[in-house]
Amino acid sequence: MTTLDAIGRTRLIPLQHMVPEGSARILVKLEYENPTGSMKDRMALAMVEAAEADGRLRPGGSVVEYTGGSTGVSLAFVCAAKRIPLQIVTSDAFSKEKRDHMTALGARLTLVASPGGGTTKALTLDMIETARRLASAPGCYWTDQLNNTDQLSSYERMGEEIWEQTHGQVGAFVHSVGTAGSLRGISTRLRVHDETVRIVAVEPDESAVLSGRPSGSHKIEGTGAGFVVPLWTDALADEIQTVSTEEAMATAQLLARQEGIFAGTSTGGNLAVALRVAARLGPDHTVVTVAVDSGMKYLSTPLYAP
Repeated sequence: MTTLDAIGRTRLIPLQHMVPEGSARILVKLEYENPTGSMKDRMALAMVEAAEADGRLRPGGSVVEYTGGSTGVSLAFVCAAKRIPLQIVTSDAFSKEKRDHMTALGARLTLVASPGGGTTKALTLDMIETARRLASAPGCYWTDQLNNTDQLSSYERMGEEIWEQTHGQVGAFVHSVGTAGSLRGISTRLRVHDETVRIVAVEPDESAVLSGRPSGSHKIEGTGAGFVVPLWTDALADEIQTVSTEEAMATAQLLARQEGIFAGTSTGGNLAVALRVAARLGPDHTVVTVAVDSGMKYLSTPLYAP
């Protein structure tokens, strides 16, 4: 057994206090129970091991990725456990805790500045091009998370966990869109069991490109790339709802204070929309959503900073 065996099999718990009377029950998948405090541990391991298996990542090679932070931390963890050098392209738009965590695990960081401090289409594209240049070096494997379908199998397993933990009682699944890999993998597996499960995608209100609106700047880290990501398909979700950075942060803060679930901004966005869906569905239904990562990653950000 290795540290990598600790990935997955996280708990699914019901909210006790935040759900109003007359709403459906809401279950939250505690993905911060993964080793680095993020669901991205699942996809990082899947991407690296798939590349090792088919020779894209050869012995003695290195890994390159662009990331808002959590994927980079997860890759740093996986690569440290496997003794694989890692180069990460990230930005000052994302939390210092994530950058420090990657560095502590041995990753080499290249920072791309964000003039406005938020996530934008231009920033994402700049990070991608920087990673592309770094990956041209001999022996480098670029995981390229926005285009990498190797991650889907790890999220299908997560979907299977949810189905088993709910004993097949899932009325709706609510989740934010970053690469779209987690929403795609989980929803695919849930629909194998029950094609009537309602899938609700969440995106930042300030950059609601999936909803057909212009891209903009937001601070819900790990979501809203500013363009329609390659792994997204129009058939993926039954509906798309938006949430502002302000509402996502406020909901995450309430989640910490009222439920003791200490999570990040995208989790707040997930829950804000899950509460809407639960109110619409009413009693005798179950809504599942995800605590994507730990609030420990955001202590220096406006989410939790005094």
